[in-house]
Amino acid sequence: MGIETTMRALGDLTRLRIMRLIAAMELAVGELAHALGQSQPRVSRHVAILCDAGLAERRREGSWVFLRHATSGAAAATAGAVARLLAAAEEDDPNFARTCAEDRRHLAAIRDAREKSAAEYFARHAGEWDRLRAILAPAEAVEQALLASLSDEGLGEVLDVGTGTGRVAELLEPLAHRVTGLDKSPEMLRLARARLQGLPSGRVELVQGDFAALPFAPGTFDTIVFHQVLHYATEPDFALAEAARVCRPGGRIAIVDLAAHAREELRRAHAHARLGFGDEQMSEMLARFGFEPAGCAVIEGGELAVKVWTARRVSDVPRIGTARRRAAR
Repeated sequence: MGIETTMRALGDLTRLRIMRLIAAMELAVGELAHALGQSQPRVSRHVAILCDAGLAERRREGSWVFLRHATSGAAAATAGAVARLLAAAEEDDPNFARTCAEDRRHLAAIRDAREKSAAEYFARHAGEWDRLRAILAPAEAVEQALLASLSDEGLGEVLDVGTGTGRVAELLEPLAHRVTGLDKSPEMLRLARARLQGLPSGRVELVQGDFAALPFAPGTFDTIVFHQVLHYATEPDFALAEAARVCRPGGRIAIVDLAAHAREELRRAHAHARLGFGDEQMSEMLARFGFEPAGCAVIEGGELAVKVWTARRVSDVPRIGTARRRAAR
């Protein structure tokens, strides 16, 4: 976009306030309307102007539309320059500073509402989750094993597949260049957003999507993590083929999941499609998609053992049909 388009987009106080707010955190259009004290249709028009100018980006998540700063190329550099300009303007212009302070007060209310919604969700499902946690190895020990399996080098760009509540994204964020958390469920993404909203803007991105059809370009990530999610896959091959596609050569994958077991009730009560995984089975699956197995850690302490399998991306990704034919021989 040319400079004239950019300057016209910034020629309105409401749009300046929007840019100031999304510099702090990604916000739904409805949340922006609440923070600004304006109608959602009016805010949507302002959002459209900022997006058309390349200063902001929309992202759909179920029925919600979220707005964030532009994140790539020249547009990201321009959006960053605008953010710095507005920060300086807030210091120099008392009226603008008062307006921004009021907007941030509303932003704090939005943060509180997100956390309250998350707490209510956890309360509704506490009994179900408590029963599941009771048969697994302690979460703290599993997290420590995951960190230990990846701590020998930098994590770079991380994809947390099935991010759920965002705990793994939160755990890995200090060690990563950036973390992208993906989940199919808009409700789970709202939980993750409540957990992660205190992190600096741009450190973690949340994306709605299916692990069998990842919405990312090939070779996007250095580290890919599946934490207690692969057992939901009826066809793990699809998930691993996609993981291999978006993993850079030399990148790593870490799969945290249950060791093979015979607890059939987990299929009925918790929708597990797979009753854990054996070491040989996991190694074969990883090798089919160009990963070289690098190790396996076992975490005891519950009725069911949890394992952390790691591997490195070393070869081209075969087409999934080819991979299946080879596996069938």
